[in-house]
Amino acid sequence: MLHLRLITPADKTDDVVRLIEKTVGTTHLAVLPGAARNPAGDLVLCDVAREAGDELLGGLQQLGIEERGSIAVEAIDLSLSKRADKAEAEAPGEGADAVLWEHLTDATHEESTLSITYVAFITLATMIAACGVVLDNAILIVGAMAVGPEFGPLAGICTAVVQRALRLALRSLIALLVGFAVAMAATVVFSLFMDSVDLFSQDLLGDTRPNTGFIYAPDWFSFIVAVLAGAAGTLSLTSAKSGALVGVAISVTTVPAAANAAVALSYGDTKQTWGSTEQLLLNLLGIILAGTLTLLAQKWLWARQRERSATAGGV
Repeated sequence: MLHLRLITPADKTDDVVRLIEKTVGTTHLAVLPGAARNPAGDLVLCDVAREAGDELLGGLQQLGIEERGSIAVEAIDLSLSKRADKAEAEAPGEGADAVLWEHLTDATHEESTLSITYVAFITLATMIAACGVVLDNAILIVGAMAVGPEFGPLAGICTAVVQRALRLALRSLIALLVGFAVAMAATVVFSLFMDSVDLFSQDLLGDTRPNTGFIYAPDWFSFIVAVLAGAAGTLSLTSAKSGALVGVAISVTTVPAAANAAVALSYGDTKQTWGSTEQLLLNLLGIILAGTLTLLAQKWLWARQRERSATAGGV
């Protein structure tokens, strides 16, 4: 269930109440006339099943509530109410399958913003991965994958394509490109420093690396894994199961590939540099392609679900 807190202009409150009452899957409606002070208006509260949330939010936006008032949405972790159970049962589809597009756009906008924190995380992750590739240590590679924040901009690009949001696409692309550029440049410097204190060496990088050699040797499995990870990551984001992102992060080799390219570049190893760059680009392409197709499929399936529900309700 979702909890909606609305500040509505007095002349729009009746329209809002009618919209909520006719939306299947809503309950616990409360109206407090004149309760809001900034902006001035009425306070309207209600709960709505997650699978009916996107439809209700769309209707509220058509009424212009976000322009003259406000719309706040909170997830309800526990609701002990027979009315809530009935509302969820009446709402079409399953809550886990529903996509709140406004929430997704807002979340990916935040995660895809180029910030000092984002650059710091991706840089530190790339440096950790650099240690992993030189030492052929799979544990460090997994740690770097988990720390890397690059899935945020990738999800932002996928969302922007589906929602046709040019600003989000540009913001995500800038965060992705600048983040990797800064991280790789810093890792080149880091690699040179580690070499100067005899912790890194070209012999270690060029040695047989059974645990991390795949990072600079892309093949069809690299692309397939990236596609599967992109689909899983997108589903975890749209279904609010963010814990699954950790599993996704250790399934792809974006940050480790960038790290291997940076270390190889510091030693002038063009073969590994190019191979790692191919691996990086292949994984980015696979994730974006799978994420976009997953969102398109969800949008199409949910539209079909609404059409079936509307048809059944009209019979």
